[in-house]
Amino acid sequence: MATIETRHNEDGTVGYRAKVRLKGFPSQSATFERKTDAKEWAKQTETNMRQGRHFKTAEAKKHTVGELIDRYLREIEKKNPKRFVDVKTLLGWWKEEMGVYLLSDVSRALITEQRDKLLSTKGRNVERRSNSTVNRYMTALGNAFTVATNEWEWLQENPMKKISKLSEPRGRVRFLDDEERERLLEACKVSTNPQLHTLVVLALSTGARHGELINLRWSDVDLQRRVITLHDTKNKERRLLPLAHYALQLMEAHSKVRNIASDLVFPSSYHPMKPWDSRSSWLSALQKANIENFRFHDLRHSAASYLAMNGASLSEIAEVLGHKTLQMVKRYAHLSEAHTAKVVQSMNERIFG
Repeated sequence: MATIETRHNEDGTVGYRAKVRLKGFPSQSATFERKTDAKEWAKQTETNMRQGRHFKTAEAKKHTVGELIDRYLREIEKKNPKRFVDVKTLLGWWKEEMGVYLLSDVSRALITEQRDKLLSTKGRNVERRSNSTVNRYMTALGNAFTVATNEWEWLQENPMKKISKLSEPRGRVRFLDDEERERLLEACKVSTNPQLHTLVVLALSTGARHGELINLRWSDVDLQRRVITLHDTKNKERRLLPLAHYALQLMEAHSKVRNIASDLVFPSSYHPMKPWDSRSSWLSALQKANIENFRFHDLRHSAASYLAMNGASLSEIAEVLGHKTLQMVKRYAHLSEAHTAKVVQSMNERIFG
């Protein structure tokens, strides 16, 4: 039930205090200069209280975007330190640009305006941020808003819910041809750090990420079963890497000269308890092999490309790489044309004779 009280101020003006009392809810009140505004507020507040919307709106008026980001980062640092490192810089940008805004004042129009600003300004070492990079900033903020909406009830609805992602180019597929692969492996063999050759062969053989390999421990390597177990993967699921042929031979040889002071497969020479920083050795090998426009992560693309060209299906490639869906491996579809043609031919022979 709503009531309107007339209040006479010391300066001679008149104000109106609206009060809403509803059984099962704490009373709500606000003061207005005009009686019509007080009545409208009381009517809307009572409706929102009955429908369970009022208190979520009230929470949005208590907290700023900066407070939301700070709390989200504190929580994610405890739950997922690796994720915290990834999003800290991204959310830092949003806090600097929108941190002072109350959550109740955040609209899709405001976020879109800031997104366009992000897209048109310089990034680190680039003149203009790409659509892919901006989408990563948007995803980081969207995840924070989702937690604030669903878990904290600071918002009634995620303001980014209906904002579309920017279009992105098709995923990069840069893989080593036969000559490049031979040159790179030869350069790795003569590297000043003998671990490089084994590391690169493992990446080519298994399609594992650099971080997965460089943090690998001997306790996760089973040479008898010929398998490596990855516990700390990007999608948080345990994955097995089969060890076969040359990669298995190298790992067996590597195990015989391992540093017994560390369980790491690729320990630092200076700090055996820390993973080896392979960057300088890797760049030196690329230069020696005369290979351009190639990153360590492209060894993963190379492994997937070789699988596709040797008849592996997209689902099989996804399983090897540890992707939950086929979306990420569709970039290799054009490389498996021979396999696709073989499947179609087999089907036609079976049904048409």
